[in-house]
Amino acid sequence: MDGTDRRTDAHGALIFIMVLASTSDGGISDSEVDRLSEMVKFLPVFASFDLDRLPSLSQECIGLLQDPDGIDLALDVIETALPPELRETGYALACEVIATDGFASQEELRLLELLRHKLDLSRLNSAAIEFGVRARNRTL
Repeated sequence: MDGTDRRTDAHGALIFIMVLASTSDGGISDSEVDRLSEMVKFLPVFASFDLDRLPSLSQECIGLLQDPDGIDLALDVIETALPPELRETGYALACEVIATDGFASQEELRLLELLRHKLDLSRLNSAAIEFGVRARNRTL
């Protein structure tokens, strides 16, 4: 499968990012599915998104990940479809999904690193996003 044949829009790229984040540690937990759905329903960036597209976009990304080069192919699709002004938003969404379980595995941290590089995000901005997500998800 050639990743150049895959195209999506900005909403699709954001969904791909969240699916990648949720599958990076080996599977999608129920809490991650709930968090992903909640973000799509309530975040302003998804205000014009057709919720009926969520299952097909999720399955498309999961299908792409079956390829031996699936992560790279998915990252290429994301890079092509996501406008520069939404790259930090995409990274923040990935961090939110990863924070759902209360900790980040090595695989999840590696995905964040790949995403930072693919989206050409500065280390300082990425660290600020990570700090905000960590602060927002703390519990007593």
